[in-house]
Amino acid sequence: MILAGEGRILDLQGVNFCWRGRAPFALSIPDFSLGSGKTALLLGESGSGKSTLLSLICGTLLPDTGCVQVAGTDLAALSVTARDRFRAEHIGVIFQQFNLLPYGTVADNILLPLSFAPKRKKCAGDAMAGALTLIRSLGLPDNLMNARAATLSVGQQQRVAVARALIGQPPLIIADEPTSSLDAVNQTVFLDLLFQQLANNNASLLMVSHDPRLGDRFDHVFSMSEISKIERGAA
Repeated sequence: MILAGEGRILDLQGVNFCWRGRAPFALSIPDFSLGSGKTALLLGESGSGKSTLLSLICGTLLPDTGCVQVAGTDLAALSVTARDRFRAEHIGVIFQQFNLLPYGTVADNILLPLSFAPKRKKCAGDAMAGALTLIRSLGLPDNLMNARAATLSVGQQQRVAVARALIGQPPLIIADEPTSSLDAVNQTVFLDLLFQQLANNNASLLMVSHDPRLGDRFDHVFSMSEISKIERGAA
């Protein structure tokens, strides 16, 4: 399944991956691509392979067979160190639990990815000014920059996590259930802010969720069963 756009930011071809152990399963993704500047919502229940797919896209897992390309680069062709650096440069991740450094300031958390991504840091220019612009655009006050992450509300932490993913304009944003803790009104506010920033940066978004009601906001909506096959008990 190809989700077209001006070029492809993401391209999976003939991907197969097998988890071995007490509860083995095999995940197969024949053909999936996402165009640059496009947004896609990935729907699936727990155990459908969503987390495994995201790990393959981020290069923290490598396929047993097939090819995963991000921005035209085959992740399996990179060394572990080069793959970590490539992920930091090209992918911004919004985690379900935000994964902020609790005793770091808001500024510390937003600027953290730039420590591992020189090109992204260069793109950010004056990094502190860029972080301040992001939190303002996400509706947070300037004086929050020096606040510890642990003191923030859930909504504030979520917006800081978005700013961290967007700083330095990575071309691909991966969001793992970022609206699961929000009510309908706050989901709408959050998505309005996120999509505005994506448009500003011409970034692509792949968001994982179990909530089909979010689908109207995205260029493409698909389920794991449409793009993949999972086999339980595969050794």
